[in-house]
Amino acid sequence: ARRFDAALGGLGGCPFAPGATGNICTEDLVSMAHEMGIATGLDLDALIGLSRDLPRLVGHDVPGQVAKAGRPSDLHPVTQAA
Repeated sequence: ARRFDAALGGLGGCPFAPGATGNICTEDLVSMAHEMGIATGLDLDALIGLSRDLPRLVGHDVPGQVAKAGRPSDLHPVTQAA
């Protein structure tokens, strides 16, 4: 796959569809890709910053995880294997 559909903060989707889980968060998807060594051409820090502003702008929490917890590599620094 070369294209993925995502939404900043996971906003959008159809709240009326039974069992709908919503959209995947762009910032979470980009973070995962970067952790896997996949170049996206997107500025993850900018996405995280925008996502952290979303609750104030939309009036409710958003489901994004990387904006709340930070990048996995920030939490657990990666060390090179010997």
